[in-house]
Amino acid sequence: MVFSSPVFLFLFLPVALALYYAIPRRAKNAVLFALSLLFYGWGEPACLPVMLISLSAAYALGFPIAHLREHRPRAARALLLLSVSFSLAWLVFFKYTHFIFDNLQPLLGLIPGLSGLSTRLPVIGLPIGISFYTFQILSYSVDLYRGDIPLQKNFVSFGLYIALFPQLIAGPIVRYADIHLQLTERRVTADGLALGIRRFIIGLCKKVLLGDLLAALCAYYKSALALEPTALSCWMIMISFSLHIYFDFSGYSDMAIGLGRMFGFSFPENFNYPYLATSITDFWRRWHITLSTWFREYVYIPLGGNRGGRWRRWRNLAAVWLLTGLWHGASWNFVLWGGFFLVFLILEKSFLLERLRRHPTLGRIYALFLVGVAWMLFDNTDLSVAVGIIGGLFGIGVPAAASALQLYELYHALPLLLVSAVAATPFPVRLVDKLRHHTPWNWAEPVLLLLLLTVGVAYSVSSGFSPFLYFNF
Repeated sequence: MVFSSPVFLFLFLPVALALYYAIPRRAKNAVLFALSLLFYGWGEPACLPVMLISLSAAYALGFPIAHLREHRPRAARALLLLSVSFSLAWLVFFKYTHFIFDNLQPLLGLIPGLSGLSTRLPVIGLPIGISFYTFQILSYSVDLYRGDIPLQKNFVSFGLYIALFPQLIAGPIVRYADIHLQLTERRVTADGLALGIRRFIIGLCKKVLLGDLLAALCAYYKSALALEPTALSCWMIMISFSLHIYFDFSGYSDMAIGLGRMFGFSFPENFNYPYLATSITDFWRRWHITLSTWFREYVYIPLGGNRGGRWRRWRNLAAVWLLTGLWHGASWNFVLWGGFFLVFLILEKSFLLERLRRHPTLGRIYALFLVGVAWMLFDNTDLSVAVGIIGGLFGIGVPAAASALQLYELYHALPLLLVSAVAATPFPVRLVDKLRHHTPWNWAEPVLLLLLLTVGVAYSVSSGFSPFLYFNF
């Protein structure tokens, strides 16, 4: 089920809110957990047992881990390893089996009977959201072993932490420490509900009014590149995809955070105007913040972080970015995408960052261009296509001059690009805040939100099914 779909907007969400507000407080977690399972299993019921088995194993193993961590730490460590391995095994099986066998095929071909094994493997469907809920399970198990969080004895509360439908499919990645008190002590207030509705509407409009239109624009220029390759098409693909992935993913995060507030939960922020970053380092403090935080807490720091000298720091960074690339997908373009960022992060930590801080405007141009190039690696599993687009930005292999038709289409695309560029900055939020606090105009915000909701819902209904890009990961 997709947040922007009519079945969610007109059926699931109203029923869920009505039930949640009507039932006694002691039953709210159970009802919300059941609703979350319904939400997850709505389109792909076969995926539901995988999630339930994974979260049940982590829940059960949590008891001996918590019991043994002080008196028998080695036994607790062994159980932690078992819990982590069990959760990761599901992720590896569903997401990376074909990738592993495809890359081992040259070796397997030397063994009689195993030649062509990768082509004979059955298609393995990827359970939606498995990368996200697996990371939440891992964070619970590790933090429990560290003694940073209390044991959750109630299965429903633990299941709700993993399966809570607003953030189940594509984040934000919520650590148990962030919401364990909210699982039992949350309250829904009028202000919180209003804030949640406001945030949900903004996210919906980001997704359907900007993200989807930018996706269509990007698809048009990809077709144009195949028929009539020019440097303009390459630049438009890079720009439109960069804006599309931001509004698609940040729109989902806004909707998730807003839905959480409607049910009394406060989720961490996932984006902070990443295209205003002045360096690649700054970009990754602003983009998919919960993922960056997860890798820092559970990979980078345990490996030693910044300690141990330059070479160890670079080794730790390499491990993080190899895993970050693979987390996004079982394909070499994602590994190369992670390696691309790794190179520039090392350069920045070595000498470049201080220079960029002295020239923030230059830093923004530098970061925007490099992030755009990286998105071309991200978006194309066929690396030859990515290399062709990146080369085309400089006129390599394509004519620099654009045709009259392409200039005509650019003219029509400019309003969407300009609105999107402004919407990717704090300007709209600051403008609405001024209207809200300026007495003669404080009526403008609710009217504007109602208008946006009407247009967003109308467009969502008319455009049909439009999944979020990060559902693929």
